[in-house]
Amino acid sequence: MEEYGRFVDWDKMDVSAQSQDTKELTCTEFQELKQLARQGYWAKNHSLRAKVYHKLISNIPCRTVTPDANVYRDIVVKIVGKRSSSSLPLPEFVDNSLVPTYCLNAEGIGAVRKIILCIANQFPDISFCPALPAVVALLLHYSKDEAECFEQVCRILACNDPSKRLIDQTFLAFESSCMTFGDLVNKYCQAAHKLMVAVSEDVLEVYSDWQRWLFGELPMAYVARVFDVFLVEGYKVLYRVALALLKFFHKVRAGQPLESDSIQQDIRAFVRGIAKSVSPERLLEKAFAIRLFSRKEIQLLQMANEKALQQKGITVKQKRQNVHLAVHAENFKSEIVSVKEMRDIWSWIPERFALCQPLLLFTTLEHGCSLSRFYSHSEGHEPTLLLIKTTAKEVCGAFLSTDWSERRRGGNKLSFFGTGECFVFRLQPEVERYEWVVIKHPELATTGAEPENHSCPAAGALRTGSGPSEPPERLSPFLAARHFHLPSKTASMFMAGSSECIIVGGGDGQALYLDADLNHGRTSHCNTFNNQPLCSESFQISVLEVWGFRD
Repeated sequence: MEEYGRFVDWDKMDVSAQSQDTKELTCTEFQELKQLARQGYWAKNHSLRAKVYHKLISNIPCRTVTPDANVYRDIVVKIVGKRSSSSLPLPEFVDNSLVPTYCLNAEGIGAVRKIILCIANQFPDISFCPALPAVVALLLHYSKDEAECFEQVCRILACNDPSKRLIDQTFLAFESSCMTFGDLVNKYCQAAHKLMVAVSEDVLEVYSDWQRWLFGELPMAYVARVFDVFLVEGYKVLYRVALALLKFFHKVRAGQPLESDSIQQDIRAFVRGIAKSVSPERLLEKAFAIRLFSRKEIQLLQMANEKALQQKGITVKQKRQNVHLAVHAENFKSEIVSVKEMRDIWSWIPERFALCQPLLLFTTLEHGCSLSRFYSHSEGHEPTLLLIKTTAKEVCGAFLSTDWSERRRGGNKLSFFGTGECFVFRLQPEVERYEWVVIKHPELATTGAEPENHSCPAAGALRTGSGPSEPPERLSPFLAARHFHLPSKTASMFMAGSSECIIVGGGDGQALYLDADLNHGRTSHCNTFNNQPLCSESFQISVLEVWGFRD
């Protein structure tokens, strides 16, 4: 232990949890390494963990010229000079981030600042990297000296494998990761997301803390276990653990009043004190129990969110701007929903579209009850939001990710299109959002059989369209296939339109049918998951609106 314990304050460490058994790591196969990391094979042996970290980091593919330990020894005196290491200013790209001490001694705490300053000297292209102080502090535990720690961090930063994302180094990458995390929470932690929407004016501000939970608030014993798996499996592990933290927060705090004026502060406090309720093993177990994750899915979401931010000109850190959930009351007027209800809908839609303002494209009150005019006003806009109010005061709708002009691809035949981001919802008499059936219930994608209830063709088409002939590791179809040159089989079948009718649905067995005169509609419910229907089985439309998204 002493070989790698120079910077550790052992009085603050739980030495009883450390094993003195001599262990070696001989395996090199990825699957075996993954299992050992998840099981904590090297977690209780300080020296073994140090050797494993060194081995894993040395295998990271890096740029040809990557600063090493010798570079650090050459530059550290020139950069630090005679200044006290404890008073060294941190570079702007760490954005006044938390600098966790992780049971380091005084020498270690000062070494963190020295190493970060030397990294800033060698990586002038880093513009935003709030996770860096935590990574440096953690790796100091498992380094023989400052120079070795510097070299290991540099290898992580200099990784040039396009398929292996490690640490965000620009504001664009960081902000898009926050949006991607918000998208994932919206799909996989709906109860927690509902709480965030209820108690926070800006949900993205809460989700922008997700990396801080991991690299700042999480105690040393926990972050080390996360880092074990992160070095083997990569960035997606961070999303998994952050989602698990949010799930545990909601479970532990459900029904309790906020302890502070801010949900953001409450989550931070919960993560800091997580040892009171959740062990490191339980946290990882929860993280890896979350289904439906795919690295390709995350990459596609990240790409789309980065593109949306670039189009909005949000690429560098600015003073706090409310770029999310911004439905401005003074500019919004609907005959169907209130500003608050529209903001609730905005909290459900993908993060990159929540950057935009709602734009009214079509309303039956102004444009009449004509399906052809519905198409002419809606086409050319992607995505769109459909809102319906019935004569019985029921309110329902759908988020439609694809341009209605796609309906022409089927010629005169009614054909389905759309992506997995589509969903239907109800606002009155009760609020309910219905998930897209294939994403939420993957077992339906492998039945290959038509549903017995033929009154629900939308859901049936979804089932049939994902038959067993497709490879099991196909992409989850969050985004339009044509945007990323993906095979058409990754597309969804959620919406359909012809000159005679519109069909929207498939979410949890829910389907919505509108006749050509836009005066009448009906719903179909497959009773698969015992959800309440969208609205009456047969209804008359009082008002119908279509909204687009304006920059």
